[in-house]
Amino acid sequence: MSCSGEVVEEEKLIQIKPAISEQLKKAKYGISDHSTVELCHWTKKSFKHEGSCYKHKFYGISTHRCMEFSPAGMHCENRCVYCWRPMEFYDSLEMKPEQVAEPEEILTKLMAERKKLINGYYGDSRNDRQRLDESLLPSHYAISLSGEPTMYPKLPELIKYLNSLEATKSIFLVTNGQEPDMIQKLQDEDALPTQLYLSTNAADYKSFLKINKPKYDDSWERWNRTLGMLKHLNTRTVLRITLIRNYNDQKSMIPAFAKMFKEASPHFIEIKSYMHIGRSTNRLEHSNMLEMEEVKRFSEQIAKQSQIFSIMDESFVSRISILQNNERFIDRWISSYANTN
Repeated sequence: MSCSGEVVEEEKLIQIKPAISEQLKKAKYGISDHSTVELCHWTKKSFKHEGSCYKHKFYGISTHRCMEFSPAGMHCENRCVYCWRPMEFYDSLEMKPEQVAEPEEILTKLMAERKKLINGYYGDSRNDRQRLDESLLPSHYAISLSGEPTMYPKLPELIKYLNSLEATKSIFLVTNGQEPDMIQKLQDEDALPTQLYLSTNAADYKSFLKINKPKYDDSWERWNRTLGMLKHLNTRTVLRITLIRNYNDQKSMIPAFAKMFKEASPHFIEIKSYMHIGRSTNRLEHSNMLEMEEVKRFSEQIAKQSQIFSIMDESFVSRISILQNNERFIDRWISSYANTN
C-alpha cells in the first residue's frame, strides 16, 4: 500500500503458460517461471559411460557435470527452420527487468528441478552412482537450451553469479546474435562466459531470412554487429554453422562463408549437420541432414579458402567438424579441467 492509501500491485514475474509448461514437463524439461532446464542426451549417456558430448572431446568439459539451461525459455527473436526446441510457443520479444527472476533465484529453482530429473536415474543399476552424485553439483553451465538467453536482461549478473560458485569451471553461452548490445554489456561489465558461440547459418541476407526467419526488421544488421565484435571480445569465441541440405550447403556458398569467417576471426568454427529430431521434423525432412563425409568436405573447403583455419578435430557420431584459427591460436583445452575426467 502506498502512502496515499492506494494499493500498488507488484509486477509479476514472467511465467511460461500452464499448457505449454505441461507439454515441456512431459518432454522432461524442468520449469521455473520463465526459465528451463533439461538433461541432454549426452549427459544421460555419460551416466552409463556410453560416451561424452563433443564438447568433452574438443575442449575437455565434464559431460556428466554439465547443466544446460536457459533464463529465457520461451523467448526468442528468430524462428529458425532447424530448431528442434518448442519455438512454436514463443510469444514475446520482451523481457522487462522488473518482470524477471533474479539470477540466484533462477539457479536455486532450476537446480532443484534438475535434481528431480537426475534422481530418476539412481534406480537403474547400469548408471554410475558416483557420476550421478557428482552431476548434482555442476562444473559446466551451457546457457542455451530453448529460447535466446541474451534476451534475459540480467544476464551479466547471472554469469557473475555462476562464476562465484566454487564448483564452476566453465560457462558456455550460445547466442543468435540478435542482441549485440547485451554482448557489449557482458564485455563492459567483465561478465563474458568462458566461451561464446554465435549461430552462423548464412553468409548472405536472403539465406539468413530463409533459415532464421527473424522477427526484427533489422535482424541482419544486428547479427552482423555481433559478428564484428568477436575478434575484440576478451573471451574464447566460436562460430557454429548448422548445415542444412539445399539451404546452406551448396559449394557456391563456400567462398562467402570463408570470407566471413576470415574477417570475423573467431578462435574456433564448429560445422555440423542439421539433425532431424524434435520439432524440427515438422519443418524439415530427414533428407535435409548431411552425412559426415559431406560435413568433412565442406569443412576442408572452408579451411582451404579461409587460409587461416585448419581442421582441429571431428565427432563422427555428432556429424561435426571443428576448425581452429591459426592466426589467433589458443589452446583448445580449457585449463580448469586439467587432470579431470
